[in-house]
Amino acid sequence: MDAKEKKIALRGITYGLYLVGTKDDSGVNAFAGNWLTQTSFEPPMVALAAKAGTRSQQQIAASGVFSVNVLESGQKDMVTAFFRALEPEGNTLAGYAFENGETGCPVFEDAISFFECKVVEKVEKGDHFIYIGEVINAGVHREGDPLTMKETGFYYGG
Repeated sequence: MDAKEKKIALRGITYGLYLVGTKDDSGVNAFAGNWLTQTSFEPPMVALAAKAGTRSQQQIAASGVFSVNVLESGQKDMVTAFFRALEPEGNTLAGYAFENGETGCPVFEDAISFFECKVVEKVEKGDHFIYIGEVINAGVHREGDPLTMKETGFYYGG
């Protein structure tokens, strides 16, 4: 397999770009995530990939919950702030206000919508672990078009 062609082909998969909230006994966290897809209507479920060995992945494994915050087109600066390790300052992460959702994971006020999940299955193989989450809570803050990877010019994959 040609490595360059493989990368081009895999980067052709379309993605959104989200803030994924996590938590454990040490506190809350969030990361910029894009490997996410809905896998079931009833019950509503999604598959999320989290980079193995990161604080966020370890928090999902420990707590069995996560939140997904859908950002609006144009919120590139917000998502970029979550490309690094963060510590909460009160009810903010990277200067962005959040509330603890039903799961205890961050739900960001500036997101257009959110949903919270409890992990019902996991595949912990490779450099990213996959968590199947059943959606147990959801809400909409306002209408808007979701942020996409293509819009930002970022690439993660291949």
